[in-house]
Order: sequence, then C-alpha cells, then structure tokens
Amino acid sequence: MLIPALLAMALVADDGQAKIDLWPEGSPEPRAVADMSERVEKGKDGITRHYNITSPRLVVFESTGARRSEAAVIVVPGGGFGVLADEHEGSDACKWLNSLGITSFLLQHRCPTNKHPIPNAGPAQDTQRAVQIVRERAAQWKLSPQKVGVLGFSAGGQVAVVAATNDAKFPGVTAAADAHKPSFLVLLYPWMIYDPAKQGLRADIKLDAGLPPTFIAQCGDDKSSLPQGSTLLALELFSRKIPAELHIYETGGHGFGMRPRPNATGPTDWPQRAADWLRLRGYASPDTGNPEPGK
Repeated sequence: MLIPALLAMALVADDGQAKIDLWPEGSPEPRAVADMSERVEKGKDGITRHYNITSPRLVVFESTGARRSEAAVIVVPGGGFGVLADEHEGSDACKWLNSLGITSFLLQHRCPTNKHPIPNAGPAQDTQRAVQIVRERAAQWKLSPQKVGVLGFSAGGQVAVVAATNDAKFPGVTAAADAHKPSFLVLLYPWMIYDPAKQGLRADIKLDAGLPPTFIAQCGDDKSSLPQGSTLLALELFSRKIPAELHIYETGGHGFGMRPRPNATGPTDWPQRAADWLRLRGYASPDTGNPEPGK
C-alpha cells in the first residue's frame, strides 16, 4: 500500500530547481519501462525534449513577490506519450504563469507509454497524484487548496481532462475523495479527445463525474487535434452551465506551445486570452499585465 503522507515528503533539489518525487516507493502500474537511460535532447527545431522518464516528478516554479496569487497550475506537456515536449510546452509555460503571479509545477510524467494498451493511464495517475500533492502542501507555497489547476498541451490536454473526470486511478488513496481533481483546466489543442467513430468525445472522459471551469484554445487547421473535440467539450461545459471559454483560430496547426508561428494569430494570442480568463476567474493576480510569451 502506498502511503500518501510519506510520498508527499519527497522534495529534492537538482541543479538548483526544486523537484518533488511523485512516487518515492515506485509508481503504480502501468510503469514506464525504457530501454535507454533518461535524457534531454535538442531537436532540429531548436526545442529540447525529455526521453525515458521512469521516475515521474514535479519541478517547482514558485511565483514570488507582492503580485503573486494564491493559485497553482500543474503544467502537463505533450509529446504523444512517446516523448515529453517539456520546454515549449512545459518550462516556458511555467515561466509565463509566474509572470501572472501563479506558482507553477512542471509535471515530468512517465514516458514512453505510447506502447501501453492505455497510453494515458500512467500519465493520468501522475497528474492526479500531482494535484493531490500540491493541494496537500498548499500552505508550504502560500497557496489556496481551492485554486489548484492543470494546464495541458496536446497529449497533456487529453491527460488533463481524463484525470479531471475520473476517480483516482492509483491505489492507497486516503485523502478526500476529490483531492485529485483540479479546480480548473486550461487545455491547448487537447489530442484525440474526439472519437470520429462515434462522432463524440472519447469514452474515458466521464462527463457526469463533473468538469471544472475550463479554458480551451486550438487552431482550426490542426490535423492532430481536431477542433471538433474542443468544440464538443466546450458545448458540454456550456450546457452544464460550467464557466468555460473556447477559442478556435483559423490557422496555426499543432504543437506550437508558447512559440509564435508565421502568418498565424493563435500561437501568440492564446496566452493573452488565457491570462484574461485566469484573472476573471480569480486565479491570476489582477495587477499583472499581459506579458508576451517567454518574457
């Protein structure tokens, strides 16, 4: 049996960046098994990505100063469950959230899991456990336990909404029943949440389990994350009278993260709209401006 009180105590420093081991006694099944050692590699596009993570953890990006809010956001990068795009869809987003006064936590979840029968199962466990840990230890970072959200990009967006709409997917849960569920979601081009066969949302999104306030943004020409999925999810939120906002931009494709793209407004506009929404909901500090991504 995993004991959450013991798991939550694992806080280590690595290269000056505080990290929290999610599962000091070993992650529950399904575990990620990598043939090679963990590594970070820069691609031809100049973006670094993380490979072969078998010990999932949170990297802490604490917001400091008078303008900090009481909200926290756990950032879940994309990468198709084979790799973790934790720079432009990870640390860059954490720094942007810091500029809004929000303490952020980069989730380096287990990968690869793309060969597993259910690729999102391990990452969803990691996300739920991350929310639970941040909520349990909110006082340490001067946060409100009622303001712990999740921002997910691409596959991380799929993970975020699945984690939010399901019971805890890991054993040994002794905390409050909903302690693993985020207070709000920010979803960027959530990957494969649309099931073309049934022309509806994927089956593991349990709508009746409850959805939190949600911000969604993506591009209409995204062939990896079809806009039908984001639209259907937004319609469900609207019909259930859950606070929500949806932005679908004409062009911009997939996987832009916090980076601009030529001849496309979405990649540079969504952070401004998300910042407005986070302030409206009381998660971002009201006296922060709309900084450019990466500033």
